[in-house]
Amino acid sequence: MSFFPMYMDMRHLKVLVIGGGTIATEKLEKLVDFTKEITVIAANISTQAGFLIKEHSLTLHQRMYQKGDIKGFDIVIVATDTIDLHRTIYEESRGSRILVNSVDDTAYCDFIFPSYIKQGDLTISFSTGGASPAFAKQIRSYFLSKIPDTVDEFLQNMKSLRTQIPKGKERMQKFDAMAKEFIEKNFKS
Repeated sequence: MSFFPMYMDMRHLKVLVIGGGTIATEKLEKLVDFTKEITVIAANISTQAGFLIKEHSLTLHQRMYQKGDIKGFDIVIVATDTIDLHRTIYEESRGSRILVNSVDDTAYCDFIFPSYIKQGDLTISFSTGGASPAFAKQIRSYFLSKIPDTVDEFLQNMKSLRTQIPKGKERMQKFDAMAKEFIEKNFKS
């Protein structure tokens, strides 16, 4: 079974990241683009993870995970090398509304992290359903090289026009024409 692609407003969700190494740092780098409501639990913290925690005023509990730590969180990311911990936390979350991501272990995931591009309001994600994160990363790089630097300026203009032009068929046709013109002008094969 594959994962459903969904974009969610995370501004008010409480996120727990368990782990403080390289993989946890990669997840933190992605998460801080969308929320600052992040708590990290890890006995050891990499220099880069420590920098992100300080820079974004995240909460840190420098210790091992303890049963019950997931209570009160909406999303839990388990970024450790300990598969038993991944399973334990996933099983602990069952029956609750907590979504869990166990890094590199889709058997213990409610969701996965896609590879993505974020430029202002434009977010494009790429996923292989966990089959090959390396492929998703490479295809992301390919598309990133194709997106013009002016895309956010264009989207801000479109956002502004949405508040000025009344809804209806004419607005939809105008926006479709503007988007088509921007793409034809800026996206070369």
